[in-house]
Amino acid sequence: MQSFNERLHHLIKEALAEDVGDGDHSALSCIPAEQKGKAVLKIKQNGILAGVDIAQQIFNYAEPASYFDIFKKDGEAMHNGETAFEVKAHIHTILKCERLVLNCMQRMSGIATLTHQYTEKIKGYKTRLLDTRKTTPNFRLLEKEAVRIGGGVNHRFGLFDMIMLKDNHIDYAGGIEKAIEKAWNYVQIKKPGLKIEVETRNIDDVKKVCAVGKGKVFRIMVDNFTPAQIKEALEIIKNDFETEASGGINLNNIESYAETGVDYISVGGLIHQAQSLDLSLKAVVI
Repeated sequence: MQSFNERLHHLIKEALAEDVGDGDHSALSCIPAEQKGKAVLKIKQNGILAGVDIAQQIFNYAEPASYFDIFKKDGEAMHNGETAFEVKAHIHTILKCERLVLNCMQRMSGIATLTHQYTEKIKGYKTRLLDTRKTTPNFRLLEKEAVRIGGGVNHRFGLFDMIMLKDNHIDYAGGIEKAIEKAWNYVQIKKPGLKIEVETRNIDDVKKVCAVGKGKVFRIMVDNFTPAQIKEALEIIKNDFETEASGGINLNNIESYAETGVDYISVGGLIHQAQSLDLSLKAVVI
């Protein structure tokens, strides 16, 4: 599996190619290629800052000799009027990278800010907040990084790094028991050590996983359960499996789910409901 930096460099390469095409003709038409300059990242909205390290990698990818000075770090509270960083490089590099840097940082800061709001709601409980695969195609790497920066925990990255037997898998496989057995046998042969999580839709499903899943399943997801139903499920599960609650959980009710003692809560809205925050990259005329 590729490392984070390998995947990031692929993302940067493809994003710049998409934007620049056969050349940044706006810059090429009016600014000498050898001219150097400076720009600062201005914060225009309160929230949690995310993507500073990514911005540095974008500029370094485009121009390894670029100079980058960080004033505010990822995960810090940001306020309107503050400056996050300063970059010095060839002006063509700054203008070529500007929109990619802003697209990444605005989106990431919005996700980190929303994630922080969720984690503040469950502070003091043992429950941890998870993201999901409900992400933007080809941008999942940085959306999940933003969740981490905001205080959340990354769930599986994709279909390849965990087995999650959801409702459709279970129905196609012929039931929970068959799905677990087939998945377990597959893991022993094809990918030893790959973890198996099972989604349950009711208390009977929970009982079935507990009956056949010990030593095979590591986590039980209770999907669209009420807090009262989760408490009932936890009494059955005891401490034999990790537990995850999902479905219909938002800022208004997440604390009631954390109060049940469930290990994890996954919220797709951390990413697909987040709103980008306002940032701008401004030229500094020397």
